[in-house]
Amino acid sequence: MSGLNPQQREAIHYLDGPLLVLAGAGSGKTRVITQKIAYLIRDCGFQPRSVAAITFTNKAAKEMQERVARLLSRSTAEEAQISTFHALGVRILREEATALGFKPRFSIFDAADSAGIISEVSGTVDKATLRHLQAIISHWKNALVTPEAAARLARNALEARAAHTYLSYEATLKAYQAMDFDDLIGLPVRLFGEFPEIAEKWQNRLRYLLVDEYQDTNACQYQLLKLLTGIGARFTAVGDDDQAIYGWRGADIENLKRLPAEFPGLKVIKLEQNYRSTARILKAANNVIAHNEKLFDKNLWSELGHGDQITVTACKDNEAEAEGVVMKLQAHRFEHRGRFGDYAILYRSNHQARLLETQLRNQKIPYLLSGGQSFFDKAEIKDIVAYLRLLANADDDPAFIRAATTPRRGIGAATLQVLGQYAGERHVSLFDAAFEEGLGHRIQPRQLEPLLVFCRFISRLRQRAGREPAQQVLADLLQAIDYETHLSDHEDERTARTRWGNVCEFTEWLDRKGEEEGKTLIDLTQGIALINLLDKQDSADIDAVQLSTLHAAKGLEYRHVFLVGVEEGILPHRESLDPTKLAEERRLMYVGITRAQRSLHLSYCERRKQARDLIPGEPSRFIAEMGREDIRFSGGKESVAADKATGSARLDALKAMLSGNKR
Repeated sequence: MSGLNPQQREAIHYLDGPLLVLAGAGSGKTRVITQKIAYLIRDCGFQPRSVAAITFTNKAAKEMQERVARLLSRSTAEEAQISTFHALGVRILREEATALGFKPRFSIFDAADSAGIISEVSGTVDKATLRHLQAIISHWKNALVTPEAAARLARNALEARAAHTYLSYEATLKAYQAMDFDDLIGLPVRLFGEFPEIAEKWQNRLRYLLVDEYQDTNACQYQLLKLLTGIGARFTAVGDDDQAIYGWRGADIENLKRLPAEFPGLKVIKLEQNYRSTARILKAANNVIAHNEKLFDKNLWSELGHGDQITVTACKDNEAEAEGVVMKLQAHRFEHRGRFGDYAILYRSNHQARLLETQLRNQKIPYLLSGGQSFFDKAEIKDIVAYLRLLANADDDPAFIRAATTPRRGIGAATLQVLGQYAGERHVSLFDAAFEEGLGHRIQPRQLEPLLVFCRFISRLRQRAGREPAQQVLADLLQAIDYETHLSDHEDERTARTRWGNVCEFTEWLDRKGEEEGKTLIDLTQGIALINLLDKQDSADIDAVQLSTLHAAKGLEYRHVFLVGVEEGILPHRESLDPTKLAEERRLMYVGITRAQRSLHLSYCERRKQARDLIPGEPSRFIAEMGREDIRFSGGKESVAADKATGSARLDALKAMLSGNKR
């Protein structure tokens, strides 16, 4: 454990009760968690399988596991329970499903699957209404509000409709023997509450719990943690109240406040030494966050030197801002002989990326866009993949439901509900249940016939998919379901053409892969889950500028950061000006500042183009809160001449540098 500071060592070794580690940005929290896992297993006699470390993303879980593997061994790291909240929930529910009336092989519905059911039971196809209904139901689920309680809590017509939809939605999920993403946390909470003996079993199985990014937990996750730790309270929670930026999706900073009250013996250890940023950057971050009411006093410091001045640039408009940021980034890179991968451009909202992308493309600068939609996340690709998944595995119930209803073929929600109930009672898949004689006693022949036609079609294709060339089977599949016509019937001409183009691109890719590797469609389908045409796993190895929202950048760091659109109405957002929301916007600014290791560059617009209008802008209040001492301001009327002179001199220097490189 060499190289650890005293606070880190104390956090690792403390086992006398519940522990809260307040880990400031860049203070080495992941190192503390992984070292503590190693300490528990190697020095304290804990079995690897009895130590659970819970985080929020697969990426974070994977990084944690890799670090533990380097400290102990690969097999030990894999045996330790290092996972996301949802993965832990799945593990609990697979084992205990029957107690809640589910089969162990229940289906898990993604957001698109859920939206399809909500559309069906609510009777709406309006996308905006669907998004609202889905968000309200998800919020209720994460707050542990039942459908019955939701009906009582509804404050307006939309919430009343959502409550009614919620009740039908839950019944449909149960009928399908399916759970949605929120259920993976909510149902274990219900399970442990209703069956104390099952809770005790899991408490005995998981002897020590470590929780990463604790400030981002919602009410449901908090209850799950309480139920898992039990009266022994053997846990270490690691978090930072200054980085709580997910209130909009249900995260509750109050969970941090509750800990000392609910666990009187709680020990608090602060990690305040920052290993990421220079003193100037940290001073600006500390100055900003000091304007928030504090749960815990904390002041980051660094031994990495004073560092460069922070720059704040006023820009004429958002087009000028995008052009100026890209030019400044290029100049900085040449001057410092850096890599494109050393740079990140961060912003409050996704729409701000468009102009930046245009400028980067114009300058032929490689970039990566965080949060962009994966090719496999497109609805049309998921539709086709549902058929392929069903061909590869007839027990894949979510794939069955999606394929059976896309395109529509006379199989309605009522039919699927009866099928789901029957399959649940018989403990078989939906596909197998369709062929059982008993189902015929539950539904009318006119309902059964289209279901059987579909299942027989899948059976014929399954037989072919395991032996015939992928190209031929795919072509026949697309022709048989007439997917192109389906798109034309449900989308405008342009959208339909784009989506059909994506389907063609996907099938051509599968064709090539099948031909090159001599694989059948079944072989290819089984590998699809591991293949992503826009795979970002190795993005760290790509020398490219990172474009990202502030929310997506949390937990990451970059040598040089450009933070754009730092103006009133954007950061803070115009809809977040009440005191509670403003505090979260300030934390978002704090997160943005603390992503930077060596240099930080802010910009704002004096006017912002919106459609054909020019909207006057003013610098964000957060810029003033940073303090002026370590900031160099440029732009604006006062400094136009100076900026031009500086720009010309810099351009001359760059030209000289480039000509020198050529020699």
